[in-house]
Amino acid sequence: MRFAAAGGREGWTRTALTAFGVGLGVTLLLLASAVPAMMSARDQRGYERDYFGFSDPPKQTASTVLFAPADTTFGEDDIRGLLLKADGDRPALPPGLETMPAPGEMAVSPALEKLLDQPGSKLLRERLHYRITGTIGDQGLLGPSELAYYAGDDGLVARSADGATGNAERIAGFGQGQAQGEYLGGVLMLLVIISAVVLLVPVAAFIGTAVRFGGERRDRRLAALRLVGADSRMTRRVAAGEALFSSLLGLIVGVAFFFVVRQFAADVTLWDISVFPSDITPAPALAALVTVAVPAAAVAVTLMAMRGIAIEPLGVVRNATARPRRLWWRLLIPLAGLALLAPLFGTVSQDDAGVNPYQVSAGAVLLLMGLTAVLPWLVEWGVGRFRGGPLPWQLATRRMQLNSSAAARMVSGITVAVAGAIAVQALFAGVEHDFVKPTGQDPTRAQIVVTEDVDSGAQARRTEKAFTDTPGVRTVFRVVQGTAAQPDALTLKSVDALQSVPLFLGDCASLRLYAQIGADCADGDVFLMDVDHVPFAKPGGTLDLNVPDTDHYTGTPRPWRIPSDARTVQDRAAPDGSTELGVLATPGALDVAGLPHAAARIMLSLDPRSPDAVEHVRNTAARIDPTSVVQQLRATTTARKFTTIRRGLFIGATATLALIGASLLVSTLEQLRERRRLLAVLVAFGTRRSVLGLSVLWQTAVPVVLGLAIAVVGGLGLGAALLQMVHATFHVDWASVGAMAGVGGAVILAVTLLAMPALWRMMRPDGLRTE
Repeated sequence: MRFAAAGGREGWTRTALTAFGVGLGVTLLLLASAVPAMMSARDQRGYERDYFGFSDPPKQTASTVLFAPADTTFGEDDIRGLLLKADGDRPALPPGLETMPAPGEMAVSPALEKLLDQPGSKLLRERLHYRITGTIGDQGLLGPSELAYYAGDDGLVARSADGATGNAERIAGFGQGQAQGEYLGGVLMLLVIISAVVLLVPVAAFIGTAVRFGGERRDRRLAALRLVGADSRMTRRVAAGEALFSSLLGLIVGVAFFFVVRQFAADVTLWDISVFPSDITPAPALAALVTVAVPAAAVAVTLMAMRGIAIEPLGVVRNATARPRRLWWRLLIPLAGLALLAPLFGTVSQDDAGVNPYQVSAGAVLLLMGLTAVLPWLVEWGVGRFRGGPLPWQLATRRMQLNSSAAARMVSGITVAVAGAIAVQALFAGVEHDFVKPTGQDPTRAQIVVTEDVDSGAQARRTEKAFTDTPGVRTVFRVVQGTAAQPDALTLKSVDALQSVPLFLGDCASLRLYAQIGADCADGDVFLMDVDHVPFAKPGGTLDLNVPDTDHYTGTPRPWRIPSDARTVQDRAAPDGSTELGVLATPGALDVAGLPHAAARIMLSLDPRSPDAVEHVRNTAARIDPTSVVQQLRATTTARKFTTIRRGLFIGATATLALIGASLLVSTLEQLRERRRLLAVLVAFGTRRSVLGLSVLWQTAVPVVLGLAIAVVGGLGLGAALLQMVHATFHVDWASVGAMAGVGGAVILAVTLLAMPALWRMMRPDGLRTE
């Protein structure tokens, strides 16, 4: 350790580079170990603020609260909203609030307040017209970037038992349920395990590379120790001690980086996910494992690297080039991984959570680490066959032929990362059909569905006109839905035997969305759709519009006679994907005022040339009723857990690629630093700088091409094995494979370009000086 701590400028430079590299890896490992705590904290805050419906609402007291959800969307951002009204002077408060917002006031999250202040949020300010009087605290938010608000509304009325009146529910407190662990299922559990392996294995490979920074200079310094009497065992102990000191210093650097990243975590939002700094707490067991494993791995890698080196008093003799690498034992590593995964082929399904995480993770790790074992042999085999070519090419290939290990180490991390990304992409593509389902909706006929409660024809017409006058709305289809009962409902002793039929009121154009009416339709017409099983729903039949919502008949009958010329029509899937049955009536045949419990379903076709049309529609709906439901139609829907896992993978992949890019830059700079004098000598003898620059580029590009080639093969192999486990068909998506390989190549190119300024500086004449 003294050799590393007091070895002069060269020793300190190497120690600092190694500590920096190890520190980056430790930072990512600590962040990974904090993921369970982050998700647990987010879930717990979600449960503590949640409201749970009860079959028997609590009685009104001084602490009960009326609430109504008022969620909305602005652009692509979802906003969680809740309207509140206190029943007394001691209302139960949701987490994050100190006082109940008064009518016309609201408390907002910091992120929503910032969004409202932006110049482009004029339409959102019109929709959320309440006066801001408070801020929601951290304990009431899932993350610092969550958009949420609580607004006071004195128009809330408790919903009656039969649901005929009222617009809000009563609650005695928030978070009165128990947090339940989410069921992932076998396929989603496999995705989580593989994602974790793919993200962490490149970090381990990078730490192993970081420990070898400056290896050639260190070996020459150890040879100097042999001159003063040290034997080979002592030099190995010195090397191990130096690696241990560097790794321990790297642990300290990593912990420092971790706390710096943790402090600024609130300012980072990736794929709509953000966390508070207090959430990022590593699991004690995992943190302890990192603390022990990193120094142990550093020492082990150093001792293994010295097995092919003979450090003598007069110099260093490398045996690696004299004895070609053997391939057979390197292939045993991925084959062992495949052997672990093979018994699981066809055994994983979404309905069965019985996935052995240890067997899956061990098999995947062996397959990916096997690539790093095969890569040095492939690089040595490939560069050994290069002959001739331009001068930059010869300089590059000769350098790699002399020491191919450094080139292989430099790209091992990107190789594993690309291979893992290809495998995960194949797995996601193979199981996507289980989680991305067609909705049956047709966004080409209508893009928005709004649901409003109405109690009269005049109100329904006002609602329709409000949307017709909304900017960006091209066509409005309005249907009022109610229910009709059998004509002798009053005589029934129990409503359990009551028969009812849906009733739809709308103009001809709107009814055509639900039935194949054709052009022969006029105001006053009535149609019957798939009601053959309802004996009283026939031409000339009578319906009772007073449908009881309680366990007994209440009120007086409201008979309505179906016209004798009512036609039977075939049903048709509506734009929102619903397929209905019942009685369809135009306004001339029945007034909506005759329906006691009616809801207007309004479908809107928007002008594609108006980018803010959706926002104008949401504003109109909020003006009519803040609790109205505005649904944007989509052809497909994706399961939330599947989306969450995919987003988490993208976040981790971004961090991993950033780490690999930083490691490659440090490794490239270290190699240039070791060859500083050689570069200066070549320039002094007349070698053009462009030649040396191209040679450095080729030294990076050749191992990258070989590494990406083996990454594609290994990634497709692991992907095929994973798809066999879930019994899915394997199809190669070459576009995705090319994209993954392109990202890896782009990282290498960026690193090379960033290293060019350092290369020009090292070609200066002062590089000829030596001590």
